[in-house]
Amino acid sequence: MTTAVIADDERLLREQLRARLAEVWPALDIVAEAKNGAEAVALTEQHRPDVVFLDIRMPGMTGIEAARAIAQLPVDDEDDAETPASADAPPWHGPEIVFITAYDQYAIEAFEQGVVDYVLKPAERERLQVTVDRVKKRLAERSAGEGPDVSGMQQLLQKLTAKINPGAHPRLKWIQATVGASIQMIPVEDVLFFISDEKYTRVQTATLEALIRKPIKELVEELDADQFWQIHRSTLVNTRMIAGVSRDLRGRQLVSVRGHPEKLEVSRSYAGLFKGM
Repeated sequence: MTTAVIADDERLLREQLRARLAEVWPALDIVAEAKNGAEAVALTEQHRPDVVFLDIRMPGMTGIEAARAIAQLPVDDEDDAETPASADAPPWHGPEIVFITAYDQYAIEAFEQGVVDYVLKPAERERLQVTVDRVKKRLAERSAGEGPDVSGMQQLLQKLTAKINPGAHPRLKWIQATVGASIQMIPVEDVLFFISDEKYTRVQTATLEALIRKPIKELVEELDADQFWQIHRSTLVNTRMIAGVSRDLRGRQLVSVRGHPEKLEVSRSYAGLFKGM
């Protein structure tokens, strides 16, 4: 059964959306309702739903900020032993996101990107049916082996954040990093890739390796999404430094970068970045 989480700070609007969804998608199981963005993230992590309906304007953490956090939640990667899928459930690769909002000025860009769907308040039955059909199609594509366009969603979220709250996340131009016993300022355009472990993030350039304490999820918000692609939950790569993409004997995609011999693994959730390769 397809499952969903609803998030809206207004109880009546949550009830209305639940009622409309019962009409257009009777088989949908709404497993939880959230009153704010932080609750939406926690409930998504707890229930691992197929779809999350997010109000964009919520107090505290907005729907866009919640969607960004949801995109960073651990998923079941078939090539990653740290997140094995349950024997009783298929692998979870994150939910489809549907934004619910009264602000139609953001809708056109969201639709053009094609990585999320969009419903204006109040949720009308006819328009919601269109959204449901689109979501069902994307879920079917996932079942056929096509992962969600995680990177596309992140780029869209950055653009929407800039429109709603200009200047909220200024782009990083320099990385202050530890190199041996000294601190160095590294221009972001010189960085080949970032790789995180539990404690540090490694900053790799063609000539040096440095360490910072900033996690990947913060770098994703602060770096230019067109220049730095997330290819694994622990890896960001400078697109201008990509030399090529190959596959190993296990079928995994590996990214080669100019100026360094290391190959970077692309996790299944981000494989759509290099479709056709």
